[in-house]
Amino acid sequence: MGFWEKSWQIVKLLFERGKLSVRQVANETGFSKSSVHRLEQARQRRHRHPESALWETPAGRQWLIRLVVATLYTFALKRGVGMETISEFLMRLHLETHVGCSPSALRSLMQQLEVALLEMGRRWEQEGVESGEVREIVGGVDETFLQLLMLVFLDLPTGYLILEETAADRSYDTWQELVQERLKTLATGVLYLVSDRAKALIRLALTGLKCLSMPDFFHVAHDIVKCYSLALGRHLRQAHKRLQEAQERVAKHVERDPASPARIKAQAELEASQAEVERWEEAKATYRDHLESLSLGLHPFDPSDSTPQTSEQVENHLRATVTAIQEWAARYGLAPREEAMAKVLKQLPDLAALIDFWWACVWRDVEGFALSPLWKNWIQEYLLPLMYWQAQLARTRGRRHKAKIKQALETVQARFMAHAITQGLEPELLEQWQDWAAQRVSAFQRTSSAVEGRNGVLSGLHHNHRGLPKQRFQVWRVLHNFDCRASDGSTPASRFFNHEFPDLFETVLSHIDELPRSRQRGRVAA
Repeated sequence: MGFWEKSWQIVKLLFERGKLSVRQVANETGFSKSSVHRLEQARQRRHRHPESALWETPAGRQWLIRLVVATLYTFALKRGVGMETISEFLMRLHLETHVGCSPSALRSLMQQLEVALLEMGRRWEQEGVESGEVREIVGGVDETFLQLLMLVFLDLPTGYLILEETAADRSYDTWQELVQERLKTLATGVLYLVSDRAKALIRLALTGLKCLSMPDFFHVAHDIVKCYSLALGRHLRQAHKRLQEAQERVAKHVERDPASPARIKAQAELEASQAEVERWEEAKATYRDHLESLSLGLHPFDPSDSTPQTSEQVENHLRATVTAIQEWAARYGLAPREEAMAKVLKQLPDLAALIDFWWACVWRDVEGFALSPLWKNWIQEYLLPLMYWQAQLARTRGRRHKAKIKQALETVQARFMAHAITQGLEPELLEQWQDWAAQRVSAFQRTSSAVEGRNGVLSGLHHNHRGLPKQRFQVWRVLHNFDCRASDGSTPASRFFNHEFPDLFETVLSHIDELPRSRQRGRVAA
């Protein structure tokens, strides 16, 4: 029987029987008199506040363990709050006599949590491989530079972190060794990789993993934005500034002499400034339309009518849009960025290649069903467009862009519901087809923005923790995979393995039976 169990036995006996001597308590509990004496002295030292008695009960003690572990788990591990701050927080709750609240004691408990988290992460991942349904990975790969170089490999449809490791370099050999080891552990392969155009990452896809290497559409669009957005914004700001100055001059001359030649000249300058502002506002609107057209073009379906597209159609559209942007820049006198735009044009065929590749994966999935032309048409022009635009609408933030996707969804939804196959399917079977389509739609990933987001999270964690504690980044990966919940309650691990896992915090909490005991510091003699 441990310290707290013995103390509770004595407290319960005194509550039931009233005041008893040390000898009587010892006889009733079977403890030695010296043990009873020490336990009672310790309890009296702890009983400094009105709520202190609560922590002596088993329920109170369990809640106290939950409080301390939840504080460390949420604020220290996940937010990077220091032990000194948490120590101060716990002391302000009057817990210093019941729990070891010193920074060193809390660090010791943190180490227990980290060990438990790493063990649960390894065990659950193995359970997912053995019991779940591991699919081929649609990977996003990148690196981030913190205290150490970190390589990040993430499954884009589910958000599961395949790899997050420190490395000496970002060469092909380093990537290949680390990725192959993880793929062997997960017993799966890679469908395609989305990355920036780093040579090591292209080689990793084409040579090491023998899969499609997809350019990151986010980087392509950003390259265009870097070419012209700053220059456009500068011209627009200058035009607005000149307009404001002209308005002030006209107002000044109106007060002095409305009919003077200077006032007429100022009025002419005002009109010229207004025309210049209108010109650059029109340029801005046209530029935004081109960027929106570029984004809406890279989809397996045409947003205007949801008809399936081919790689050739998409490439022609993207190339025409990029050419229109170049012509727009020349028309408004912006400096040509030939080298940067040539880099963009060079990536368009690889971007468009994803379309045909994705359709090939779709038909590979259903080739064993011997579907009739009518069923194939229903899948291609009704089911998949519906699920695709639903997914896109949920992840789109721009107001104008979202409105166009919503319009496309509403159009295809009406067609889908009116189709004979839709109306003839049993609800359960229709739901199965929609689940399959949702999985196929999630495999269409044109950017690695999720990896960029993870890099940002790592940067914040690195800053908050004031460095990269030993093995802490491995704990972060477990927390991301098994405790980062979406709005529907799913975690990256549950989506990746198609397998439900217990609550990570509750599981780790169950491994903590005791908290560090407070230390009774000796008093300094006066």
